[in-house]
Amino acid sequence: MTRTGIVLAAAVLAGCAQKTPPAPSTDTAASAGDFQKQLQEKLLDARPGDVIEIPEGRYALDRSLSLTVDGVTIRGAGRDRTVLSFKDQVAGAEGLLVTANDFTLENLAIEDTRGDAIKINEGRNITLRGIRTEWTGGPNVDNGAYGIYPVQTENVLIDDCVAIGASDAGIYVGQSRNIIVRNSRAEYNVAGIEIENSIGADVYDNVATNNAGGILVFNMPNLPQPGHTTRVFRNKVIANNHENFARKGAAVASVPSGSGVIVNSNDNVEIFDNEIVDNATSGVIISSYFSTGYYTTEGVQATFDPYPEGIYIYGNTFRGGGDSPGNMELKALKLAMFGLNGRLPEVLWDGYVAKERLVNGKLPPGLGICVDNGDIGIVNVDGPNKYRNPSTDPTPYRCQLARLPAVTLTSTAPVPAPPPGA
Repeated sequence: MTRTGIVLAAAVLAGCAQKTPPAPSTDTAASAGDFQKQLQEKLLDARPGDVIEIPEGRYALDRSLSLTVDGVTIRGAGRDRTVLSFKDQVAGAEGLLVTANDFTLENLAIEDTRGDAIKINEGRNITLRGIRTEWTGGPNVDNGAYGIYPVQTENVLIDDCVAIGASDAGIYVGQSRNIIVRNSRAEYNVAGIEIENSIGADVYDNVATNNAGGILVFNMPNLPQPGHTTRVFRNKVIANNHENFARKGAAVASVPSGSGVIVNSNDNVEIFDNEIVDNATSGVIISSYFSTGYYTTEGVQATFDPYPEGIYIYGNTFRGGGDSPGNMELKALKLAMFGLNGRLPEVLWDGYVAKERLVNGKLPPGLGICVDNGDIGIVNVDGPNKYRNPSTDPTPYRCQLARLPAVTLTSTAPVPAPPPGA
């Protein structure tokens, strides 16, 4: 399409509810600039109910896009057919920043942003479907931190998405409520999929592979909303053994390469029916804030609970892994306990517990760690005593917990109650 064709197409579509920015003509600076300008104008002029179509093609953009209007859908022709490339980005912190409710983004790719690829901030009823975010140069500390990044949101669906190469988390949902992440793939990120300080999340039917850590359920100490009530199920968490390439000082920089599923300082987490295979440190790691590389006493919320409680592991398939832990302490522990050719058990716990909550030396029902998963092993590494007395006795963890409810995405969905003792 010529420049004249671009202008005519824009004029024809100017009054339509379904708005289609023009396909690029040749790879000239003028045509790329025309497309970018007209797409941003469509976003600025959008009204509730608008569908903004982006045709098949590869589009070069050099600054962030933004949307603040509720009820808008942005739709491409497919995540490998409609590609927004920010390889030469000179302005903006994201590829696409959305601050709006009732937003849908589907069937396109965002590549090589300077910062986060897609950030949705403070929105309700968010759907991301058929999206790919990728840094095409491969894993690198200079890549953007997050691929798909809803934060302070409610009723979030991430479905059939792909996230590759983020220097923090490929798919991340933080400080949010009522979340479903499903049918998606996260690969070559530091963290594949991360749920952080969020309430009510279902993470299922995903593939997390070739990350440093596969699936993370975290609570950070400096955020006002404590997270709880997450189900991680029917995922393939396979060979997450990539080198951790996070920027120094980032929370995920403390994630050992070779981690399958990690629960850190989070409560009421159910891990079941997953395939957890060949993660070189451990299949499941349960840890407290005290074991992290970002531990500090400054900036910690008064309500922050550093101890993971109410963790239920059952029905998973474990194979391999544990043979080459990703940090020096765990390497030394494996060698001392299991020998040069041995393996760490499938579940690893750092051993920190809230002593004031113990009753006769045990946590009350509902607050403990329960492993009802056949004959898999668990090691308490005795973190509070600097690994001096680790134990592989499974008896304290042979228990069951009440099943958590499924997440329902409705604008009036009830918020799960906080866990006992929170």
